[in-house]
Amino acid sequence: MKKTFLNVFMIAAIGMATVGCKNDNREAKTEEAREAATANAEAVEYRVDTSSSVIEWEGKKPTGTHTGTIDIAEGSFYANDSIVESGTFVIDMNSITVTDLEGEEKENLEAHLKGTVEGKEGDFFNVNEYPDARFEVTGISEENGQTMLQGNLTMRGETKNVEFPVNINQQEEGLELTSETFTIDRTKWNVNYGSKSVFDSLGDNFINDEITLTIKVKANRA
Repeated sequence: MKKTFLNVFMIAAIGMATVGCKNDNREAKTEEAREAATANAEAVEYRVDTSSSVIEWEGKKPTGTHTGTIDIAEGSFYANDSIVESGTFVIDMNSITVTDLEGEEKENLEAHLKGTVEGKEGDFFNVNEYPDARFEVTGISEENGQTMLQGNLTMRGETKNVEFPVNINQQEEGLELTSETFTIDRTKWNVNYGSKSVFDSLGDNFINDEITLTIKVKANRA
């Protein structure tokens, strides 16, 4: 039996609401951490191609929206007949990039998100203390004709189990796993800066709790 433990992201799992991904705001179903999945001996290993894998993010506030990407640093999956049986991947939080801004504005927001600004280290992701996030597969299921992936997302030292819809395309020498766009509640990982649900005196100067994510992973047969 092969057992793969999450090296990653991230991002996990959000003790969020038990609202499913099929709801209007696409919020990932979030519960407490679960035991990692194991793979059968016949499962094939696929190693993440980090140059072709990425996580796209979007954050909102009353005055606008910001978008960006985060790199996947490493990972692997074990699959059999297009069914992912186990796997993990690591997210490089130092790679947080903002794509809707340029120049100094871009650099300033990236530094704030990473926590590399003196005195603001803990506002968002504090990469000096938590340089990576981790995702570890705990299961996969079918719901109303949609493949649902469950996994432990670890971010800022907090782990939650999240479930979101994915599309899996297995080819002779590779595997592609792409999530449908979904949201997580960042406060479930203690990312509380500017949260109206945490601080009640912000007025309109708040940042939405929900972060929108799309995960795109390409892995090659080992």
